[in-house]
Amino acid sequence: MLAQTPNRHKVLDVPPVLIAGAGPTGLAAAMSLSRAGIPVRLIDKAPEPSPWSRAIGIQARTLELFEQHRLVEPFLELGHRARVANLYSNGQRLARLDFDPLQTRYPYLLFLDQSVTERLMTEHLASFGVRVERGVELMRFRQGSAGLEAALRHRNGAEESIRPSYLIGADGAHSTVRHGLDIEFIGKTFEQTFLLADLQVDTEWPDDEFHIFASGEGIATLFPMGGGRARLIADKRATSGATADDAAKSLEEMGAPTLDDCRAIIERRIHHRVTATSLQWSSCFHLNNRMADQLRSGRIFLAGDAAHVHSPAGAQGMNTGIQEAFNLGWKIARMLAGVAPDRLLDTYHDERHPIEREVLRQSSFMTQMAAAEHGPMKLIRDHVMPALSAIGPLRDAARRTVSELSIQYRRSPLTLDRSLDGGPRAGDRAPDAWVHVLDGPLGRAPGVGCLFDLHDPACFSLFLLVSPSPEDDIALAPATLTIAHAVRDKDLDELAVLVEEVLPNTVRVWRITDNDSDSARSLTDAYGRTRPCFYLVRPDGYVAARGRAPSDTQALLRHCETWFGSTQPRGEE
Repeated sequence: MLAQTPNRHKVLDVPPVLIAGAGPTGLAAAMSLSRAGIPVRLIDKAPEPSPWSRAIGIQARTLELFEQHRLVEPFLELGHRARVANLYSNGQRLARLDFDPLQTRYPYLLFLDQSVTERLMTEHLASFGVRVERGVELMRFRQGSAGLEAALRHRNGAEESIRPSYLIGADGAHSTVRHGLDIEFIGKTFEQTFLLADLQVDTEWPDDEFHIFASGEGIATLFPMGGGRARLIADKRATSGATADDAAKSLEEMGAPTLDDCRAIIERRIHHRVTATSLQWSSCFHLNNRMADQLRSGRIFLAGDAAHVHSPAGAQGMNTGIQEAFNLGWKIARMLAGVAPDRLLDTYHDERHPIEREVLRQSSFMTQMAAAEHGPMKLIRDHVMPALSAIGPLRDAARRTVSELSIQYRRSPLTLDRSLDGGPRAGDRAPDAWVHVLDGPLGRAPGVGCLFDLHDPACFSLFLLVSPSPEDDIALAPATLTIAHAVRDKDLDELAVLVEEVLPNTVRVWRITDNDSDSARSLTDAYGRTRPCFYLVRPDGYVAARGRAPSDTQALLRHCETWFGSTQPRGEE
């Protein structure tokens, strides 16, 4: 893995992007934009970061993106890895899901306090000269033909008027930005109240497994945080006929749960030996299942909890927001560079809104199934789910869904897909692979490395996959590779030159082939057998286009010009 230092890109002389909300979503948006050389102002009305843990689960796909941003190492050092999920009904285990088979360097769910996640992201932003402006509140904004205006109020009461290039609302479930746009927050508030508590516990289980319990008493989940600490999540059932307003009143009356409250829930619902010795933090919240019906309004965007709120089941919420920010950041950067059409920004909603809808659907289903006391949902949980979990392909699909490695944009207009012998399709996540670099940008010398190390999330990466020539004995003499070997394919040379002309200063071209090693996933395993071929990877780590050279070269150029460049599309071949 390359050193964890950011790549520097020239800061553009454009008005800054204003990001309201410095939670994980806002911080990720600032990271994406700053790396691409876009000035940002990141504000948060809270005078200090929250010290509490709140969201704790970081999925494999988010860790992959952190790796590409050269940020993953401190997360791995401080987080706690859980490799197995267990589902129980009335104390009997129904299903066990092992994450080890996932094709990723991170086959686990990483548990880490959200407060630590935010601190690590904030420190990373500081390396770009970006700081969080605390105690600064977005009061109002408006947009018109003259652009965007926003009024900020500082902690000393002073007001400031600014004209940002764009506004990203990452300001939570009660978003000022969403309310200011009058965007509908579709969905419902469930009647249950949920408890969160961080406890010191002693259990009978390995500390790399987490547990979800369903019973007639209600739901309880136990997530290991390392060092004997665990997160307890449990529902408090509403009385018959209670409304959401009744639940809100109950929540106000309940106050913060006590250690005795947590012990009682553990005793009634978990049915295994769990000894809670101390309570570090606790809170209660209503379970909402809502999403904004649109993510873009002119120069203003919604992301994270401002765009969607849902059950914590599956640990999807924070990860979804972070990935939305990475999806949006590079598109705004292309616009501010003056080289892309405005419709590129519409693809933010097109790509992310269906994913948000599916996350809400799945989390709602999981919560209702776990909470069911009778009827079809209890039947599915106790009888259908154990049978399905024993089917290998379905188990694999569940792993990929929970880890968010299955997220894809195949139906996006930003994809150009040509048939190859294996490999990810356009719109899929670009997987990592162990490769031998024949030639690369910035005078990169030939050598062995990981594909993720080659990708800069401020740029597109064009990977040209070739077969070694007979004289290139990668296994026996990698040091003998020369630039002459690397430039032997004229068709790929021409493709690289033409793409660099369409995407000047925005694409990094790598000529790669298989590294003959059994120690890691090979290029052929990850990207198929077709040679020569190309994969164009977007800044957010998804495949924008793939095809063969030279037959698909013109199609690739037209696609880049249409969506990512500044010139008119080429004529038909």
